[in-house]
Order: sequence, then structure tokens, then C-alpha cells
Amino acid sequence: MIGMVVTGSSFYHLISYVLEDKRSLSEDRKENMSLQDNIQHKDRAEILAYNQCFGDKYELTEQFKDVARLSKRVEKPVLHLSIRLADGDHLTRDQLIELGEALAKEFDIADHQYLVVLHKDTREQHFHIVANRVGLDGKAASDSNNYKRMAAFCRIQEQRLGLKEVLSPRAFLSKEQRLIPRKDERKTKLKNDIKQTLRAANDYPAFEKAMAVLGYTIIKGRGISFVDEKKVKIKGSEVGFSLAKIERILSLKMELRHKQLEQKTLDALARRSTDKDFISKIDYVSSLAPVIDQLSSLIEILLEPEMTSGYLPYELTQEAYERRQKKRRRKGRSL
Repeated sequence: MIGMVVTGSSFYHLISYVLEDKRSLSEDRKENMSLQDNIQHKDRAEILAYNQCFGDKYELTEQFKDVARLSKRVEKPVLHLSIRLADGDHLTRDQLIELGEALAKEFDIADHQYLVVLHKDTREQHFHIVANRVGLDGKAASDSNNYKRMAAFCRIQEQRLGLKEVLSPRAFLSKEQRLIPRKDERKTKLKNDIKQTLRAANDYPAFEKAMAVLGYTIIKGRGISFVDEKKVKIKGSEVGFSLAKIERILSLKMELRHKQLEQKTLDALARRSTDKDFISKIDYVSSLAPVIDQLSSLIEILLEPEMTSGYLPYELTQEAYERRQKKRRRKGRSL
């Protein structure tokens, strides 16, 4: 078996994740995948046990938050534990509950609020524990040596239950897959999601809303980070999209829209006018096609996340941008 330990600060998001189906899947998609994979994507969550808590995700969140307030020192009161069995291993419902209780005891949260939830959307059995590190007495369970404790717990339980010994998550892969070099699929997905969202979004609020629909929570400060549905936090700069780059792309898109609208307006005026001098002037000013093409090209270049080093082509620098603006203003005054 493989164990996972994560601490965090949002009870609501974690409880929502463990109790609900994946938000990225439509109802039809869940039905089709269930038939194809012969596993349960729809209604995937089954609650195995409640401890010192009850109710739906809203009630559970409030109960956990109320107890977490008993400690002012704990910044990350959320404890997320997960166990996944090896392919071919299987435990009964009672055995899974017993395993969950043993895991809670190992992490000193047996008397704390927690719930154990079985997920049925993978071939290997796996369950999650959402726990409050803060107990009803206001004392917090230690989060030191979490990974060592989890590894030791898994080895002991494998022997006790007669399960396969799994020392690495790669053991879940086929022999062919193990030969493939490791690649962070989570980062690759985030990179592609950001890129496609920036293509569609016209401003930052629209970008943030679209990313939320895809299941990401955005943390924006001096930089930008994205937290996916599994509560994994990735900096935008790690996938080639820093906050400055995102804002630059959106700014260029706004300028591009204005230029396109300007050309469309001028072209319409030229078609309606009979004044030859006015038409000549309009034709000159409305020759914005090169500018529009250049802006489009710059946006496409910036949308390539591979360009993450400190080097920028001259045409993308602030100096080059300001020089182009001055040149356009001089042309406008000369007309």
C-alpha cells in the first residue's frame, strides 16, 4: 500500500473533494467512463466512518472550523491522510474501517474530528481521511516526521493484513510505463490549462473565473500560484507563466482588441465617405494591419511557456514597446 500525508488550511475544499465526484467530469462522461472502466465514477464516495462530527460538507466544515479556533497557533489545522492498496489487494469494508481507525491512532487523532471516505473511481482500493489536527481540548497533533510515520505504518499493516509490500508509487505502473522517464503530468496539465484559458480570456477576472471552472484555486500576491483539486500548489513561474507574464499577455490582448476595433471603425467610415482627402487620410491611419499582426505574434510568443528564462527578445522588452508607441504617436501628429 502507498500512503499520503498533506496538511492544509481549507476544510471546505478538502471535504468537498472527498465527498463529491470530480468536477471536471460531466454526468454523461462519468456514466461512459464507469461502463468503460468497470469502476464507479458516478457517486464515487462512500463514507466509512465519522468521528466526533456529522452532516453534509457545510455542516462538517463549520464543525471542524469551530474546533480549529480553539488553537490560535496552528496555521494549518487540516490533515489529509490517504491509503491506496496495491493492484490485486482487496479488503472488506470492515477491514478498511479498522485500517482507517489504526491510521488515525498512528497520527494521534483518534479522539479528534475526522471522517473516513472510500473512493471507488480507481481499480485499486483507496480511502481518504479528513481530520482536524486540533483536538477538542485545543491541543494540536504533531505533524513532524509525517512521511516516515506513514511509511512505517504501511509496512506494518501490509504484514499484518497479508498485503503486497509496496515501497514506491511506481509499483502501481505497468512494466512498460516504468520504463518511461518520470514526467510531472500535473504541471503539464496546469501549463496547458493556463495557455488555453489565456487564449480565451480578455481580462484577469475572466481568466481567474475560467481557471476556477477547471478546478483551480488561485493565490495571487507578489506572484501567482495555482492549487488544483487535490490541493497541490504550483507556482505559475514553475510552468512558465509568472504573474507578470500573465498580466502582460492580457494587456497585449486588450491593446489588440482596441486596434482591431479602431481599424473596423475607420474602415466603416472610409466606405461611407465621399471626401477623397478624408478617404486618403483614413486609408493611411487605418493601415493598422501590421500593428495588429505584430501584437498577435507577440501574444503567441508569450503563450509559449518554454520561454521561462530571464532572456526576452528585444521586440518583447519594455524599451521596444515604448519606442513603438512613440513612433505611432509621431505618425498621428503628422497627419
